[in-house]
Amino acid sequence: INAEYGGVSVLMIPDPLNKVPIPVFYGLFVYLAITSLGEFQMWERFVLIFTEQTLYPPFHYVRRVPQKIIHCFTLLQLLQLALLCLVSFGGSAYLKMFFPFVIILLMPIREKVLPTLISERHLVALDGEH
Repeated sequence: INAEYGGVSVLMIPDPLNKVPIPVFYGLFVYLAITSLGEFQMWERFVLIFTEQTLYPPFHYVRRVPQKIIHCFTLLQLLQLALLCLVSFGGSAYLKMFFPFVIILLMPIREKVLPTLISERHLVALDGEH
């Protein structure tokens, strides 16, 4: 019986969803994105760029990694995020085709390029959750 109800409810999905204005969904997704930022380590480190060092919260990486290295790592990640946004939200369909290649390119950047700029022990502290 539950399977039949599930099948019937799937058939009814398009009609009620068509009655909801698209800006409502946009607002819902923006709300969900903003409320989840507090749990996002890159956002925490981005906020640290504008915070006085004496007011830093006691995150595990703040105690193990110098401030300059934290900011350098954060800025490198923001550059990678900007590249991803440029490729995925770019107007050209040809540019969007390169999105998987950019994602794959992030692995060698992390494994080969970042260790030349930041020591491995600092990377472990910045990457890990503990």
